[in-house]
Amino acid sequence: MMTHFCPSLWEEDPTPCSLQTCGDCGLDQHGSRMIWGEGNPGAQIMVLLDNPGERETKEGQSYVCGTRQTLQEAAHEVGLGEKDLYITYILKRRPKRAYDKEKTRQICMQHLKQQLQDYQPTLIFCLGNVAVQAFFERSDVDVKGLRGKFYDIHGYKTTVAYHPLAIKRRPNLRTLFMEDWQLLAQQYGSLLP
Repeated sequence: MMTHFCPSLWEEDPTPCSLQTCGDCGLDQHGSRMIWGEGNPGAQIMVLLDNPGERETKEGQSYVCGTRQTLQEAAHEVGLGEKDLYITYILKRRPKRAYDKEKTRQICMQHLKQQLQDYQPTLIFCLGNVAVQAFFERSDVDVKGLRGKFYDIHGYKTTVAYHPLAIKRRPNLRTLFMEDWQLLAQQYGSLLP
């Protein structure tokens, strides 16, 4: 029997002091703060999203956005939680207006590469086409064509799924989304002693 689940704001992984004021990509001019990641930095599963979205209202009140709600609900359904996952982003700041997407993603990938080196996850789970294309370093791939399998990308066992916001907007994708979470959970389960 499934227990009632209530999404929560997962613990934020502090941005390294040397990078808190990073302005290399220009997103610091958008007025959003840098969010390095959330969840368990020691987790074997690293979930990769396009950007951190919102964690606070304009008034500074913390809340769980729709992306986080959908992600946490799916994880819970397959038996995964905050201790099992580390969530991070291609862009470490939420864009609030137009920007040079390709250039910015290339600049910000240096931070992700540093996280991969520091945290050494076993599995990578890319959610959405932006995360997939940036991590795979190929603009000609998408979730629809890659989902349902694992790939060796940069030496990491990687799989993909639709972005949680896509599921909120198009509920008909939920079955596929959950299939991909199941695939991830099964692979993760095979790693456990």
